[in-house]
Amino acid sequence: MVDQSTQSIVIEAPAAQIMTAIADFGAYPEWAEAVKETEVLSRTSGGDAERVRFVLDAGVVKDTYVNVYDWAGDGLSVSWNLVEGQVQKAQRGSYRLSPLPDDRTEVTYSLAVDLAIPMIGLFKRKAEKMIMDTALKELKRRVEGAK
Repeated sequence: MVDQSTQSIVIEAPAAQIMTAIADFGAYPEWAEAVKETEVLSRTSGGDAERVRFVLDAGVVKDTYVNVYDWAGDGLSVSWNLVEGQVQKAQRGSYRLSPLPDDRTEVTYSLAVDLAIPMIGLFKRKAEKMIMDTALKELKRRVEGAK
């Protein structure tokens, strides 16, 4: 697997509210600009999304793929791995939430993507950082706008 990139942001909301937004895959096309369509294919016995199909259009990269999710019992983290993809050969990611005083939460997003198309490492890391930066800012806007 390729190197993993990590970025963090502070969101003015409690961790539970943020995790609710992360888990609401059906709403992603409303607030995550590159996500055009989502479908929960299966759920865990506890009702959490387990397999989710995404249709992504991020300009240069367009892909339809399926991730499998692993939800931590503490409600503070979720991780995923790619199981099907057209442009991506591999994707491993996670959100980790760290509660802060005054109902604020630090959200740390880690992502590693391996594409089927060749790409110079420097450009790939730059693309990962742009994806993470955009995703964190869109998540922040979604959660803070829902107050």
